[in-house]
Amino acid sequence: MNAIPSPRSMAAGLLCLGLSAPAAAAADTASIERSVRAAVEPAIAAEAIPGMAVVVLENGRRHHFNFGMDAPVGGKPVSDDTLFELGSLSKTFTATLGAYAEVEGRLSLGDRAERYWPALAGHPIGEATLLDLATYTAAGLPLQFPGGVSGEAGILRYFQEFRPAVGPGAGRRYSNPSIGLFGTLVGRALGPGFTAAMTRTLLPALGLSHTVIAVPEAREAQYAFGTSRSGEAVRVNPGPLDAEAYGMKSSAADMARFVEAQIDPAALDPGLRKAVEATHLGHYRAGPLVQGLGWEQYSYPVALDTLLGGNSADMATRPQDAVRLDPPQAPRGATLFNKTGSTGGFGAYVAFVPDRRIGVVLLANRNWPNAERVRAAHAILSALR
Repeated sequence: MNAIPSPRSMAAGLLCLGLSAPAAAAADTASIERSVRAAVEPAIAAEAIPGMAVVVLENGRRHHFNFGMDAPVGGKPVSDDTLFELGSLSKTFTATLGAYAEVEGRLSLGDRAERYWPALAGHPIGEATLLDLATYTAAGLPLQFPGGVSGEAGILRYFQEFRPAVGPGAGRRYSNPSIGLFGTLVGRALGPGFTAAMTRTLLPALGLSHTVIAVPEAREAQYAFGTSRSGEAVRVNPGPLDAEAYGMKSSAADMARFVEAQIDPAALDPGLRKAVEATHLGHYRAGPLVQGLGWEQYSYPVALDTLLGGNSADMATRPQDAVRLDPPQAPRGATLFNKTGSTGGFGAYVAFVPDRRIGVVLLANRNWPNAERVRAAHAILSALR
């Protein structure tokens, strides 16, 4: 699969890539392209990934590299505006919305869940705080909802009947129901509900015009098809609290903007800047990582094995001992933030180091192994040092 744009179109598109000083930037871009190709092309071939969009961010400049096609059969070349399913990368948007609501005085992360959904009062999960839910420390909620849970009534019944094995804050167990409930409560605190608050408030404030929950008809042609294990074209199925936990779709161009806001939020509205900075605080130490709001973090430089361990199946599927950081821990020195995201047909990964002004976005229309995403991103970032 050939990268798009070609060297000629890359030179012609320096302005739209945010590059400066054409002669120097061309050499720099060529070096970055070599590291990107070396990192991702073996994975594209080994995992039979139809298409991938890669963005490398360094010192305020964007470098876009697009590979292959937006569908497993037929389709169009991947572009900067191709929409990919983000999977659990959606959690970083949900966390940011919650942090923004707190900055605006609409909620406190220390509030109990029952304050925003009174029907949870008198049930164990109602005693969990918004922070517990956002950091997966709310009494051991599982990775997924059980089969058969659907609709608001069914979701409420599930949470009312949930019987925790441990108390809130006793350990970390990565969980879609946990962050999903957090997002639901944030939407209730803000008034219009999660989807309306996300699409009318946060995304426009961040300048993300190609990031959506439900893909509008006008952008359907930009929405890639994912690839099932058997190679068929697929897209994400709806599920309970999917918008809050794994339902976002975005483009490489928008994800570059989102990561740039993480690296340097100075240009954001003051309230939004505080919200972004709040998502960078560490609240729990669990295994090799520090859990923040949405983002997971590590001291940088970080050994590849450590990063692989933090993104392992064990961290996603097994309960972990967790130590509360009180007060929350601000980044100390160079810190790498990261998050994976997957649906049945897509696999994404974002990592960035604000102190070094570097980052990488990987969006693919196949659910390729997390370990391969981490290896690729680690290699690309290491080449930028």
